[in-house]
Amino acid sequence: MGIEEIRRLIAAHAHKENLGLPGVRIIKITDPTEPTPSIAEPILAFSMQGTKRIALADTVYEQVPGTFLTVAADLPITGHYVQASRAEPYLGFGLELRSSSIAELLVEAASNLPGVQSPPPPGISINHVTPEMLDAVARLLALIERLADAPVLAPLLEREILWRVLSGPAGPALRQIGLRDSSLTYIGRAIRHLRANAFEPIQVEELAQLSGMGVSSFYKQFRIVTKMSPIQYQKRIRLQEARLRLFRDPHDVAAVGYSVGYTSASQFSREYRREFGVPPSADGLRMRGEGQATA
Repeated sequence: MGIEEIRRLIAAHAHKENLGLPGVRIIKITDPTEPTPSIAEPILAFSMQGTKRIALADTVYEQVPGTFLTVAADLPITGHYVQASRAEPYLGFGLELRSSSIAELLVEAASNLPGVQSPPPPGISINHVTPEMLDAVARLLALIERLADAPVLAPLLEREILWRVLSGPAGPALRQIGLRDSSLTYIGRAIRHLRANAFEPIQVEELAQLSGMGVSSFYKQFRIVTKMSPIQYQKRIRLQEARLRLFRDPHDVAAVGYSVGYTSASQFSREYRREFGVPPSADGLRMRGEGQATA
């Protein structure tokens, strides 16, 4: 089985809320979309048809068919589908990355893998899909139509896909996800703390201590993973949440800014406009109008 069968399976089943395959996602997009901010969590995302573009800080990644995206940490991104139509929709496959699944493979195959690099890998990377990966993805998706086999075969096929990735150029990121004492794991602690306390003042010294690093080393490694500083990361989280709240209530911009941690309404408006290109009040009213029009 190859990419044509994968495309057929995605197109046929993307409308389902529950595929019966834990950790598997499929997507079908029939029109280009506007850039949308979100938090990308650890995942392997394969592009099978169409093109999408992702921005992390000032770095832009373009994913075309025959490639897969590796997200190694929780990252505030802006993404949109740039090549999608009803005749040729964007078709994608995703596999959530669970540290426990990767750790099991590392224990079993430690002698067959190169050592882990000490600095963390970038939080996002794009690599080419191999025929072996496509074959494993096709067999995994085929279980959507044979769900009686899924409890036994799905975990085996997930392991095969992870193994193919671990053995290739994206392997260093996956290995660091699966290890308790890797640099990426330590940076992940700081990222989770930032997300949980995004609306509170933070000190870089506190994050460095939480990660078991000196301030200088932590700052450098955090930027390698996220392409931004801890303060910039927190700002992105705050502004993304503010945008969601403005969709619900576009009339009280100052209250939304205060609710996500800003103490100055003018600073909130200034940083919001820099991030999204429009003032928060205008953006909130626009989103609200579009949401009502399509409801």
